[in-house]
Amino acid sequence: MSDHTVPTLERESHPFRVVLTGGPGGGKSTAADLLRREIGERVIVVPEAATMLFAGGFPRPVDPAARRSAQAAIYHVQRNLEDIQAAQYPERILLCDRGTVDGGAYWPDGSDDFYESVGSSHAQELGRYDAVMFFETAAMGSHGFESENPVRTETQQEAVDLDGRLRELWAPHPWFTLIPHSTSFFRKLTVGLGILESLIAQIEGSTAPP
Repeated sequence: MSDHTVPTLERESHPFRVVLTGGPGGGKSTAADLLRREIGERVIVVPEAATMLFAGGFPRPVDPAARRSAQAAIYHVQRNLEDIQAAQYPERILLCDRGTVDGGAYWPDGSDDFYESVGSSHAQELGRYDAVMFFETAAMGSHGFESENPVRTETQQEAVDLDGRLRELWAPHPWFTLIPHSTSFFRKLTVGLGILESLIAQIEGSTAPP
């Protein structure tokens, strides 16, 4: 979906997983934290694996062979972080700061090779999530680009390119919603909050006793 209309959920899982993704500098990590504070205990945030690893001293290589190893590590950490939070908070909605599909956009040899390398498929990884909220990178704007994440080092053009690859990978999800870049980050957050609240209303309505 490219507008802000919230579609009807087509499947149920427990717990629900909502992924916040998008190009660097889209504000998704800030949005995840603020949305958690606004929504309260109905959601729990799954932190971004790449940021955790890189901030902790994990190498960020440029050599293709080394990049493959790094992305494989990120993939497995992300999966296990999600599974840990799902086990610890089975009654909450998982708000995932990035998802396992993202690795395909960073893999040197393309997404098909990525999923084959980790023993999965694009369809399987999309199927891990019930909804996708895609925060378009601020690099799409005309006022410069700065990421608030200190471990993100992409240039403006690299951020735009990544945003495009990520969007291509996530767009086939049946519950994909684009939250476009705005000169007002507050407005962008307001749109995201409205989408998440509509989603939660559907979830709670579908799980309420008759």
